[in-house]
Amino acid sequence: MFTGIITDIGTIAEAEQRGDLRLKVRCGYDMATVDLGASIACSGVCLTVVDKGGDWFAVDVSAETVSRTASGQWVAGARLNLERSLKLGDEMGGHIVTGHVDGIGEILSAEPVGDSTALTIRAPDELAKLIAPKGSIALNGVSLTVNEVRDTDDGCHFTINLIPHTAEVTTFDAIETVQPVNIEIDILARYLARMTSK
Repeated sequence: MFTGIITDIGTIAEAEQRGDLRLKVRCGYDMATVDLGASIACSGVCLTVVDKGGDWFAVDVSAETVSRTASGQWVAGARLNLERSLKLGDEMGGHIVTGHVDGIGEILSAEPVGDSTALTIRAPDELAKLIAPKGSIALNGVSLTVNEVRDTDDGCHFTINLIPHTAEVTTFDAIETVQPVNIEIDILARYLARMTSK
């Protein structure tokens, strides 16, 4: 369980295809406090620490996970938003994030609005009914608030505002249009959709 408040940016130092994809991620965490078997969200994907060193940890990414997440993020040199799992008593600064990606979106535009940046993202049609104005959403593991939602012929378009602090402490400090992003919708929307689908 996570909150979508990013606590470090990691860099993939090595990516080795074995039975699964083994990643070695360099980070700023005190690795003495990270146990083998611990969960770390890597750009919104909950992964298990299988090895570690002084300034790195390793995770295995299954073919299923690779196929359901944003392309290009599991390669050497890629930067990842990192968050360690929530502990009882921790401050709940964002919203409940599970680290299970619901779909892949695409950044369509990034426009300055005051000191912030307004992003427009296209989400797959199947997620449209789960995204609501002023609702929570996680993009690449970052807890954000949806501003507006529009249904279009090519999917659902929604906007969010990135304040300067959020951009500085996440990989959103370097935004590209047509960039794929991992989307996790609010867990409450998941359950409500399931309850109303019968």
